[in-house]
Amino acid sequence: MRLTDDLTSRRAIFAKGWLFLVLGLMAAGALLALHPAWETALLLGLAIWAFCRWYYFMFYVVEKYVDPTFRFAGLTDFVRYLLRSRRDPPK
Repeated sequence: MRLTDDLTSRRAIFAKGWLFLVLGLMAAGALLALHPAWETALLLGLAIWAFCRWYYFMFYVVEKYVDPTFRFAGLTDFVRYLLRSRRDPPK
């Protein structure tokens, strides 16, 4: 499998998702171990929630309600879309 090939294996997709969850839990756990305070936990939870909502906005709200003709494949595509939309305003 080349790096440019799409990931199509159901097993590999789920493994990748679970690895992201484990990585996030480990990072959050390490941060809370370094700074064990309610304030840290609250701010970490707020940051995670806000970033999840931003991701939802980029890949669902924009595609479904702002520009249904464009399909986003990643963060780079979203940045390109924003730069292009500033250069070519909607008619």
